[in-house]
Amino acid sequence: MAGKIVAVVGNTAVGKTTLVEQLHRRFPFLVGIEQHEERPFQRLFSQDRQRFALANQVDYLLYRAEQERRIRQAGQVGLQDGGLDMDFRVFTRLFRQRGYLDSDGYRLCERLFRLIRGALPPPELFVWLRAPLDVIAARYAARRRPLSIANVDDLPDLERYLQEWLTAAGESEVLILDASREDKPCSRAIDDLLPRLKALGLGGARVSGC
Repeated sequence: MAGKIVAVVGNTAVGKTTLVEQLHRRFPFLVGIEQHEERPFQRLFSQDRQRFALANQVDYLLYRAEQERRIRQAGQVGLQDGGLDMDFRVFTRLFRQRGYLDSDGYRLCERLFRLIRGALPPPELFVWLRAPLDVIAARYAARRRPLSIANVDDLPDLERYLQEWLTAAGESEVLILDASREDKPCSRAIDDLLPRLKALGLGGARVSGC
């Protein structure tokens, strides 16, 4: 039986990683996380965006595809922090707008994304965490992440790209969860999400290499 994938998506600092980590502490399902510090081009990209944007995006698209393949092959439910579709439809688009990627680089990423998505089915469920931009900006300012591929000025554009993508998504179900509570932004989201995860079937251990 092929595994099932739930991709937790949303703006930078909205609480995606926190939600995935809290769920993983409660249930031993498969997990695919971003691992910014471990990716080979991420630090280089943070230092020289024009030079390393293409290599960084190609690496992330392949990395996410590898995560999906492991989850599918394991035959269990996997939860991704972000994922292949968000990396292309949101961040690759942002990098093109910012000039980090030229037209040829963007089209190369698009070809790779469409080839991968043609070989691997999309996630069964996108969990879209949403919160007002001022709440997200406050969380962004408060978090302590050594590497980040977006800054606070990018938040409005990221929200717009998410809106355009997910309101038109037709192949997968989209579950919108309110992550606006500042005290415990994931507590209500977990309560809302658990019945959906149980319906898919929880189980398994952490995916090696994710």
